[in-house]
Amino acid sequence: MSRREHGVGNVILGLLMLLGPQTLYSLNAQFQRGPSLFYRASFGSLQSALRGLVASGYVTVEGVVEGGRSKKIHTITDEGVAAFHAWIRSPLAGGDLEVAALSRLFLLGLVDDADERRDILDHIVSEVERELARLEEFAATLDEQADAVPDEYREVFRYQRATLDYGLTAHRAGLAWFRDLAAGET
Repeated sequence: MSRREHGVGNVILGLLMLLGPQTLYSLNAQFQRGPSLFYRASFGSLQSALRGLVASGYVTVEGVVEGGRSKKIHTITDEGVAAFHAWIRSPLAGGDLEVAALSRLFLLGLVDDADERRDILDHIVSEVERELARLEEFAATLDEQADAVPDEYREVFRYQRATLDYGLTAHRAGLAWFRDLAAGET
């Protein structure tokens, strides 16, 4: 399973825990109603991730006939529940911190223990702090080199720097928001 399918797979496991057994079509509909606000996944990527979850033993699939139509019903296994809980407590990984953090946040209510929820939120805060520090360091380095940008590229540089400013602003806002949420967990 690719890293992207693995990420989708973890969200699927959470949805199966929340909703119970589902068809691929109902999972797709549920995905569009919630996780698609922060995570884009095509029908094909959901299908591929489900195949990987079945192959891993995290989900079972059963063919049934309802109203004369064949359906495949997907159900999370005990191993799938364990894999979900291991994932939600694991370090944030991958290239998109926002998606990784929001995926966990969306499903955080499935963690029963308040102290564990707080630990997960604290970890998210730490990762956002680390990423913000990395961006701030990059911005400082870039600003030191700004005078060396040739005149014909000054406008290009200006808008590239503005893009970085947007990222810095978004990370600062996200960090403040996650800190407030974590503080409310005590």
